[in-house]
Amino acid sequence: MTKANIKPKEAILVSACLLGHPCRYDGKSKPNAAVRELSKAYRLIPVCPEVAGGLSTPREPSEITVASSGEKVYNKRRDDVTEAFVLGAKKALAAAKANGVKLAVLKARSPSCGAGAVYDGSFSGTLREGDGITAALLKANGFTVITEEDLICL
Repeated sequence: MTKANIKPKEAILVSACLLGHPCRYDGKSKPNAAVRELSKAYRLIPVCPEVAGGLSTPREPSEITVASSGEKVYNKRRDDVTEAFVLGAKKALAAAKANGVKLAVLKARSPSCGAGAVYDGSFSGTLREGDGITAALLKANGFTVITEEDLICL
């Protein structure tokens, strides 16, 4: 019996909610057809940094606040959940490295996964320029990070 010369598909890190996993703060998912279509050519590595960081599903919505001490993540009850977001980001980074990922397709505007724009911490629906905690860590480590909205525009 001979071994087939099969090469594994290139891996892409993907926000699990975009693949239909009910892991968002509201206990729901945000399935995205364009993201799911990627599975035909790529090996998708689903991650939910917030759950990986120890937060429950469902959970209070959270936003990033910028202060003189740096970025902090607070939920709507004003509990500081920064530590869980940082832990989840580190776990997502480890998954990306372990799977040879070069690209991450993450959920737009999320305090973990948002790339380019996130909510401003006022819980008023106001966006500001910036990245979520996971997106920023991935970018700082040389990964390309886009959102599902960027993917649709490609």
